[in-house]
Amino acid sequence: MNKRFQNIKKKNPLLDDNWIDDFAPYLMNRIMGRYNESLRLKMTSLDLTTPKMRALAVLSATQGMLINELAVYAVVEQSTLSRALEQLDTDGLIKREIDSIDTRATRVYLTPLGLEAFKSLWPDMLTSYNEMFNDINDDEKSQFIVTLQKILKNIRKHEF
Repeated sequence: MNKRFQNIKKKNPLLDDNWIDDFAPYLMNRIMGRYNESLRLKMTSLDLTTPKMRALAVLSATQGMLINELAVYAVVEQSTLSRALEQLDTDGLIKREIDSIDTRATRVYLTPLGLEAFKSLWPDMLTSYNEMFNDINDDEKSQFIVTLQKILKNIRKHEF
């Protein structure tokens, strides 16, 4: 085993072992924190928060999601998402409709105004995304994405 990763295998790694530098969840959180921070100025100019931005991004790819599905894909707690959706609805960026099959459920749709807001944010999202992959070739990037998809499958709690 690579000596570098031996500290992570310990049941109780010591803080002075530098194990955190090789701990994937920590690294993923740092990466996402920096990614979200890189978008903060643009989001603020659009009166968006990270949960609102994530909801718009997911809805730009998949319209008419149930709120519980949207919470999973947007990686936002349902209570936080509900507040964000209330504000997005008030601002005319989304519309909510009662599900035709289950009247207790609500589906969420992006409005044309919401799509425009997302399109305004997309160039900044893409720039930040591409900056994450500076000096990483296409094969490495592709393998990284495949690895992330496998990890997600391993920890998935939901069918979707």
